[in-house]
Amino acid sequence: MAESDSDADSGAPSVSGTDDGTADTLAAMGPRLRIARERRGATLTGVGRATGIAPSTLSRIENGRRRPTLEVLLRLAKAYDVSLDELAGTAPAGTIGPRPPTSRRAGDDKAVLPLTRYVGGLHAHKHVLPAVDAPPARPRQVSHDGYEWLCVLYGRLWLALGDRDLVLTSGEIAEFDTRTPHGVANAGPGGPVEYLIMFGPQGERLRPRTPLPDRGPR
Repeated sequence: MAESDSDADSGAPSVSGTDDGTADTLAAMGPRLRIARERRGATLTGVGRATGIAPSTLSRIENGRRRPTLEVLLRLAKAYDVSLDELAGTAPAGTIGPRPPTSRRAGDDKAVLPLTRYVGGLHAHKHVLPAVDAPPARPRQVSHDGYEWLCVLYGRLWLALGDRDLVLTSGEIAEFDTRTPHGVANAGPGGPVEYLIMFGPQGERLRPRTPLPDRGPR
C-alpha cells in the first residue's frame, strides 16, 4: 500500500541550527536521493510502485520539503542499491558509488555538493564529474517537473537535451525546462568537469536584474 502524504514523517520536529550537523545531513539527503534514482534511470512513479511510497512524497523528499523517516530511507537504499552511509554522505572515502571498472565511464563516482538547504524555492548545488579515459556513450536522459540553470566552471560537459547534443566549456551556461528529457556526462577524454546547477522544482527561474545607471560620484 502506498504511503500517503499525511504520514508521520511530514510532522517531524525541526532541527536547530546549533546541532551536531544533523540538519545539514538531512538537507543533503534530497539531492543524493534524486541522483541515486536518476543513476538507475528510474522515475518517481516507478520507485513509488517498487517501494510503496507515494511519488508525491518522494518528490517532496528530493526537493527538501519533507524529512524522510528511517523506514523510508531503508526502502530507498534497497531500491537504489546504496548504503545509508552513502545517502548521508558519511561513507569512507573511496567507498561511495559502484566499484571502479577497468575503464572509467562518464558519471562514475560523481560528487555533489549542496549549496542550499533545499527548503523551497531555487536549489543550488555543485557537481563534479571525474576524468574519463574515453568518450562516453550518449548520456542517459531523465525528465521531471522544474526548471534548471547550468553553468560550467571548468572542463567539457556533454548536455543531451531532447534530440540535441551540446558540449559546454568553461563559462558557458544553459537553461531549460526539465520536462524536456536531459542528461549530462563528461565529454572526455580529458580531465574532470565541474559545474553549478540552480534548480527550481516548481519551475522557478532566475530573475536577471538590470543594474541602475551609473550617476557618477556623489
